[in-house]
Amino acid sequence: KIVAHRGYWRTEGSAQNSITSLKKAAEIGCYGSEFDVWITADGVPVVFHDATVNGIRIEDTTYATLMNIRLANGEFIPTLQQYLTEGAKLEGCQLILEIKTHRNDERNKRAADMAVELVKMLGLEQKTEYIAFSKVVCQRLHEITPASKIAYLNGELSPAQVKEMGISGIDYNEKVFVKHPEWLQEAKQLGIEVNVWTVDGEENLRHHATLDGIDIITTNDPEALKGILAEQQAAKQPAAK
Repeated sequence: KIVAHRGYWRTEGSAQNSITSLKKAAEIGCYGSEFDVWITADGVPVVFHDATVNGIRIEDTTYATLMNIRLANGEFIPTLQQYLTEGAKLEGCQLILEIKTHRNDERNKRAADMAVELVKMLGLEQKTEYIAFSKVVCQRLHEITPASKIAYLNGELSPAQVKEMGISGIDYNEKVFVKHPEWLQEAKQLGIEVNVWTVDGEENLRHHATLDGIDIITTNDPEALKGILAEQQAAKQPAAK
């Protein structure tokens, strides 16, 4: 399965974490579009990757200060509600919601609570999957939305340790599986879903597309990966008589 990292942004008219990048990920048939969520000082969840924008720390400022800042394609920074509302209209594309690691446990739990509240309010429980680097966030998500897919990002826990937490997946950097190749089979045996990030470049994509045990690849080049997977699938088809 293909997940577009921060949406499909390496294409005309798009930008990382923009509404356009979400729509374009759906247009090319991605399994999902990944995006990043911060909570502003006044409690508004917004979609943006970095902790700061234009030198302003998102956690420490109000939404009113952020709302007129534009992304590279001219769009404004979307609120999570705006992003999810648009995502609800797109059939067949999962919303891969990453909750960024905030400054303390209280804010991390609050971010998880607010994200899940919005997802439930919009009726998107089946369409939304969660990822986070923070164990506190993952544990909180498991408490408040136990039926959801939740994957841990940080990379230091084995699949068995993640399963003990009640988490359904691991979403690790490609370097983690170079160090721990045995985790791919361990995850498979335990029923833990495996996502690998962020895999770019044709040779690297081809390599990871053939690795047994990887369920999902997160990439900045989703269209290239789509072509590679189509080639591989065609090669498996029996030759016509």
